[in-house]
Amino acid sequence: MTKDVIALTPKMPDTGTLLAALHAGGPELGLTATDDGAVLQLCTPDGRPLVSVEAPLLVHTPGEAERLLGPGAGAPEPPYWWTETRASTAVPVAESLAGSVCGRLTMLLGGTTWPPEAGHTARVTAPADGARPSAASDAPDSAPVLPVVDVLTESTAVVLADRPVVPLTAWLSDLLRATTRSDRAFHLVTPPHVRLTLPLRTALGGTPNRWVVQDPAGGYHDGLSGIRLAWRDGTFAPLGSEVADAFTSRVTSAGDRQLTVSFRVVHAPDADLVLGGAVEAAWRHLTGAPPAGWGTAEPVNLPWSRRQLTDAARDRAPAPTHVVVIGTPERPAVATHRVTRTTAGVAEDTALTLGYTASDEVPLDALEALAEKLVAEHGLTTMLTTLRRARADLTLPSHLEPPPGPVAFTLGARDVRTIGLTHARRPPLAVRPRQLGPATAPAFHYPLGDGTGVAAWTALQVLSDHLKAGSPA
Repeated sequence: MTKDVIALTPKMPDTGTLLAALHAGGPELGLTATDDGAVLQLCTPDGRPLVSVEAPLLVHTPGEAERLLGPGAGAPEPPYWWTETRASTAVPVAESLAGSVCGRLTMLLGGTTWPPEAGHTARVTAPADGARPSAASDAPDSAPVLPVVDVLTESTAVVLADRPVVPLTAWLSDLLRATTRSDRAFHLVTPPHVRLTLPLRTALGGTPNRWVVQDPAGGYHDGLSGIRLAWRDGTFAPLGSEVADAFTSRVTSAGDRQLTVSFRVVHAPDADLVLGGAVEAAWRHLTGAPPAGWGTAEPVNLPWSRRQLTDAARDRAPAPTHVVVIGTPERPAVATHRVTRTTAGVAEDTALTLGYTASDEVPLDALEALAEKLVAEHGLTTMLTTLRRARADLTLPSHLEPPPGPVAFTLGARDVRTIGLTHARRPPLAVRPRQLGPATAPAFHYPLGDGTGVAAWTALQVLSDHLKAGSPA
């Protein structure tokens, strides 16, 4: 498995410090950089990549190291610098070299190395003829050697990872885009104890991408569906429809729950528009505080700022902007947020998930008031709220968790006009919808259940079919 080693330092690793740390492999190792300089590569004399070193990231967000690395991360007080290294599987000494790079950074700058036992300052000598990973023999001779990929075939890029939680790092985000551009699938292979963050789960997006779990008893299965997999013809493919026993034999604590509020707001493309208002309003309404931070990847490093979010979206326009928003450690909450230009204006799509333990009360009674606020102040078009039994820390394990159950759906005034006021007001449901907003431009909030049982799914399907059958007003 590819090994990640991280240096968490209170001082910035400047160019001189980085060069001193990279000297851990001696001057005979080659040093290359990506076009934008975001990743440095230590390579063997024959060009094989050994260690990737990402550009240091200044983290302002409290609790981010603990969220992604565990309670024993030992990070300095924010802000601190996060320098991530990734050891290739191609050469056995690469992991030790990554540990020496990070160990030298912390020796010079203070701070700590994660995992703690990985850091050291010894010089590591790599063989001149670094061998490829055995699985890489499936790659065609003409395939390019990607330094961050463990196995590359004509159809699939495979990365092997072994850390408690795998986040959507900038490296993984770039890699997902690169595999899409090359018309390949991306397969992340991990041991069964590994968990994913929700942003990474969202970014994987389903077939042809996969989370592949290596069963200690032998074989592989899909970490999301449990379907047994096998390596065939240069990719991981299903072995029929059988679900692996390891996927169904473990369960999540019965008391842990996740509440997810997925909503879209649309704004006129005004020059003075500031984005993120609906996200912040929902966060404050459900947690009592604004978001703690945001960023384009994990770790989430920037303090929450609607203005900076808006500037980032303007810089990327007309391309969409994808960001991750995070809450404080006291109330686990994470959101994926997408800004796009549409024919109707500027759209913000948000999926906000909050974690609750058995002793926490899930604020289901606050949802109608939230819907009313987003309708009145932020141009809400739709909002769907679901509840599921799942980990309160908002990470995704490689075993079965119950699917979410619908709690409520809200239809904004614009879509009510399109569907027809009378039709939208009279769905064939047991509970009548609540009218939100002014009578001249009403929206409707449809309660569906408490998130348990199949009745809520049936109600959502009935409502969806009814609204689709509506005629313009």
